[in-house]
Amino acid sequence: MTARAIAKESGANLASITYHFGSKDVLVTEAVITGLDRWLEEVSSRMFDVERADVWTRFLAAAEAVESTRQIHAGLSSSFLAATAHARHDETVRRLIVEGVQRTRRQVAQLIGFGDDAVGFDTGGLVLSMFYGLMFQALLDPDLAIEGDRLNQGMLRLVGTVDAPAPSL
Repeated sequence: MTARAIAKESGANLASITYHFGSKDVLVTEAVITGLDRWLEEVSSRMFDVERADVWTRFLAAAEAVESTRQIHAGLSSSFLAATAHARHDETVRRLIVEGVQRTRRQVAQLIGFGDDAVGFDTGGLVLSMFYGLMFQALLDPDLAIEGDRLNQGMLRLVGTVDAPAPSL
């Protein structure tokens, strides 16, 4: 994606990208973050029927909503992956992504019902990292997608493993 292509498609002046955003990469990152925020709103809107359900039911509903919308947002996922890779080399891009992830951790914690404290936000971050990982794997090959009953069974095994006695060191 070039700045010229963005300017042409948007009908904007090429110089306006630098003037308003500093660089094409910052513009794209802001667009990606806005897209991810809208995707989370879409996931949330699909969960209206489980508002008062337990955390496990809400988690599974969120996972199902993410999966059912994943293919629609494949381009957004690719752009997010590219922006994330670029963040190592651009402090503004990195800052924008960090701010977006911090905000999304809180939103995921609230959406699923993990609480409004630091542990709840961290738990939201763990779930978010799992969703990001699954999203990136599915970008590589749709057969890598883990969804539905496979996700449920995998999570139950993970929880069962965590609940097991810790091995002695």
